[in-house]
Amino acid sequence: MNYQQHIIRDPKVCGGEPVIKGTRVTVRTILASLAEGARVEEILEDFPTLTEEDVRAVIAFAATSAEDDLPLPPVPALS
Repeated sequence: MNYQQHIIRDPKVCGGEPVIKGTRVTVRTILASLAEGARVEEILEDFPTLTEEDVRAVIAFAATSAEDDLPLPPVPALS
């Protein structure tokens, strides 16, 4: 999934926080909804300008961000 087609950062929109392109719906808002147990269908009802693909892009963005931010454990030396 190429989340970059769906998510943008613009200093003029929501202070540069990542949002769904063409909206002011932040990635953080969607992730918080998912973390609270909201289903994709519920998110789409709450934010009718979004698509299921947008929500999947947010998940892909979060997965990539987590991968970049989490340190890798050291590889044990072979004796």
